[in-house]
Amino acid sequence: MPLIRSSPCKVNLLLNILGRRADGFHDLETLFLPIPLCDVLSFEEEVEPGVRLTCDHPELPTDRSNLVVRAAESFLGECGMTGRGVCIHLSKRVPLAAGLGGGSSNAAQTLIGLNDLLGHPLGPDALDRLAATLGSDVNFFLQDRPARATGRGERVDPVPAFESLRGCGMVLYHPGFGISTAWAYSELAHHPEALNGRPGRVEALVSALRSGDLGLAGTLLYNSLEAPALRKHPVLALYQRFFRDHGAWASLMSGSGSTTFALFPDEAAARAAVGPFEARFGAAGWMRVVRL
Repeated sequence: MPLIRSSPCKVNLLLNILGRRADGFHDLETLFLPIPLCDVLSFEEEVEPGVRLTCDHPELPTDRSNLVVRAAESFLGECGMTGRGVCIHLSKRVPLAAGLGGGSSNAAQTLIGLNDLLGHPLGPDALDRLAATLGSDVNFFLQDRPARATGRGERVDPVPAFESLRGCGMVLYHPGFGISTAWAYSELAHHPEALNGRPGRVEALVSALRSGDLGLAGTLLYNSLEAPALRKHPVLALYQRFFRDHGAWASLMSGSGSTTFALFPDEAAARAAVGPFEARFGAAGWMRVVRL
């Protein structure tokens, strides 16, 4: 029997870039919110040594360019198990290049899944160190709570669930085109205010959410990477305005995009916006409604 793990996605309720670092990365502060929309990974040992990945998404590579393979190889190397063989199958449900952290989540769940499959050779600290070598968002997905993150995103501070969001409805819409994370960050050079953000935005948003003041919280959601993304793809701003005009108390692009998310008072209000949205913009994109 294969070992099965769900691989959830996330949105950034806030992503504030604080400047470019000497190592080429960017310092940031962000507030992650896990979302119950998941890819599925299955793990089995096999006789032939090495890592074999299969995937049901035809556009997703299954060689070392896939973060799942690199995560598995790093795990086996760290454990001194390079002679072992593992087969991983990825059922992809979260869109690619969407700003939802699908690839980072897949990598994190690969570390956790292989650790379970092979008898827990690594402890939490070792998994955390490995995750930091794989990508900026991977560490967040080693746990399942909302979290602040700083540094380049690898320093994760989980926080209790926000009671003010419980029962809210969320619409997520991916228009069918992606935005390169590398491109989005490189374009920040043309947007100095977004590149050198004001620190403390995360704490202000956390405080508003803790107080239950969603009206205030809605004004505090922020994403530095919207500056280049909305300039290149102004339709993303139209999506946000549409959702707000149809009852959302907040709407924002997640991560480097291109997914737009909108927060509504409840799931019914979120679902009520779907029909008018599709009538205005068409039904060709990827859309999901979730209850928080």
